[in-house]
Amino acid sequence: MKQSIVPEGYRFGRVFGTRWNDNDVYGHLNNTTHYAAMDTTITSWLIEAAGLRTDVDDAMAVVVSSACTYLASVSFPEALLVGLRAGRIGTTSVTWELGLHAESTGALVATGQFVHVFVDSATQRPVPIPTAVRDAI
Repeated sequence: MKQSIVPEGYRFGRVFGTRWNDNDVYGHLNNTTHYAAMDTTITSWLIEAAGLRTDVDDAMAVVVSSACTYLASVSFPEALLVGLRAGRIGTTSVTWELGLHAESTGALVATGQFVHVFVDSATQRPVPIPTAVRDAI
C-alpha cells in the first residue's frame, strides 16, 4: 500500500492494492476486502498522522461499530483509493467516514463508517481520545 492523492472531500487518502483472491465467486471484490481497506486506512492514519503506537501507548482504539454501503462493483486488479475524514468526535470516541474509489477512474464504489472507542490498554475501559490523536484530527 502506498500513499496517494487525497480524494475530494477527505483529509487523508491511501491506495489499497487488491489481490486475485480478493475476488469472490461473482467476480467482484468480496465485502471483506472493503472492510480491510477501510480498517487499514484508518490504522495507517492513526500511526502516521497521530503517532499512535499500540505497542507502547496506554490507550488503543477498538472498533465498536462499522458499516459499508456498496455503490458499484470492482474487481482485481483494480486498486481502491480510500479517503478518510473524521465525522463525529466525542470524548472517548470518533466516527470515521470513508469513501472507497476505483483508483483508475476515481469513481466512488463504496462508502463506509467505523466508530472507534479509545480504551485503556490494560483495563479495556473507555478513556478520553489521546491528545495527539485529537490534535491530529
